[in-house]
Amino acid sequence: MYHTRAVARLLELTPVAESVLRTDLLAAQHELRKQGAGPVLVVLAGPETADRGDTANELNAWMDPRWLKTWAWGEPSDEERERPWFWRYWRALPPRGLVALYLSGWYGPVIQDFAESRSGKRAFERQVREINRFERAMTDDGAVVVKIWLHVDQETQRERLKALEADPLRRWRAGADQWHRLQRHDAVVRVWKRAADLTDSPAAPWRVIDRSDAKSPMTGVATAVRDAIRQALKSASASVPGAPATPAVASPVKDRLSALDLTRTVSKRRALVDLERHQGRLYEAQRLARERGISTIAVFEGWDASGKGGAVRRCTAALDARYFQIVPIAAPTDEELAHHYLWRFWRHIGRAGHVTIFDRSWYGRVLVERVEKFARPDEWQRAYDEINDFEEQLTEHGVVVVKFWLHVSRDEQLDRFRKRQEIAHKQWKITDEDWRNRDKWNAYADAVNEMVDRTSTRRAPWTLVEGNDKRYARVKVVKTLADRIRRALKRR
Repeated sequence: MYHTRAVARLLELTPVAESVLRTDLLAAQHELRKQGAGPVLVVLAGPETADRGDTANELNAWMDPRWLKTWAWGEPSDEERERPWFWRYWRALPPRGLVALYLSGWYGPVIQDFAESRSGKRAFERQVREINRFERAMTDDGAVVVKIWLHVDQETQRERLKALEADPLRRWRAGADQWHRLQRHDAVVRVWKRAADLTDSPAAPWRVIDRSDAKSPMTGVATAVRDAIRQALKSASASVPGAPATPAVASPVKDRLSALDLTRTVSKRRALVDLERHQGRLYEAQRLARERGISTIAVFEGWDASGKGGAVRRCTAALDARYFQIVPIAAPTDEELAHHYLWRFWRHIGRAGHVTIFDRSWYGRVLVERVEKFARPDEWQRAYDEINDFEEQLTEHGVVVVKFWLHVSRDEQLDRFRKRQEIAHKQWKITDEDWRNRDKWNAYADAVNEMVDRTSTRRAPWTLVEGNDKRYARVKVVKTLADRIRRALKRR
């Protein structure tokens, strides 16, 4: 048995009156919102009858519930099962300035499944690694994560279930599932202890509070939440950038763009034949992928005027409109800026069997945000690992991730810019920003080369498209997308 009483003393600070603590907690919460710091993520975990729900209710009573969001999950819905398992937790992230309570949170299913032998050691360890990376991404971005294990021993759990069963108004809380979990109490605690050993860190620590005494005060939990909010406020006021991430490669980045043969062309007649053939292959691949529940994400990046829009249209012309969506990415909104930069992309992950096309993507973090200095060096440097982890979660779930960089020469881009200025119905495509970006061509080229070098993986490789000839580029894009989906179909 894990000895929780000794650990619980870590939360017993100097005695403080309940009224003073409540005042401090409320004041800290309002200051958090005022400064837009944090957010603060609080996980309330524990065995059955550990009063997670009652604890959350009391915290809502002590704090301002307008700025406190409480989340609890049961079995995954169909919509959730069709996406990576962390999808529902990313969607539940609060903006900066708020506190979120997660009843069991991302630990609940991991602990229960392993304790109930529904998952094996390998799956458990993989999920724990994903949890560590998720919490690291949150804390690196300014969030404060505090995880509280509300502990009750097995005998106390049994007595509480008996009391609930004897109460006609609360009998529903002591059903067959609850009695079954009583028998798994020691296994649950043992698995949690292993998870805690692997996920406890200075940035995202575990706190243990003994809740065997039903009359135990809220002091421990409230103190932990108050201290977490104060930590978020302190970090925000310090505004000290994190240490730059260690580069993933020690050798100079290879200039892959200059190695592309931009003289590649295809005749109009040949392009029409090839395009029609590969669009047919793409249509059939999408149909089979839809039947088998295989999702696809296609990412389109490239220079301004490189032909991304035309390539996307040639793809969608071959797709069933009921089962694809295009997500155009522009500058982030205020709501998106208040969250981790990947939050807005997680929200658009499609259901099983659907195709999601991102017209620009999360790679803006290491492209425009890097070059234009919208992100600090430590932010865009660690983004490579965060993006690789994001895409690994997608591919681990079975999503086909296809990434295109459409490349044109600087002279070709200039020619297309001038044509856009001359043709009335294309003038909306050219902006002052396009010309400013062109002035930073070399900086963007360096960023693209490093992006490809550090994020082209076996499961999510980059496809560099020679784009000076639009016909050639469009055929290559459609063919590649069809090939990648068909390859995934063969593996299933």
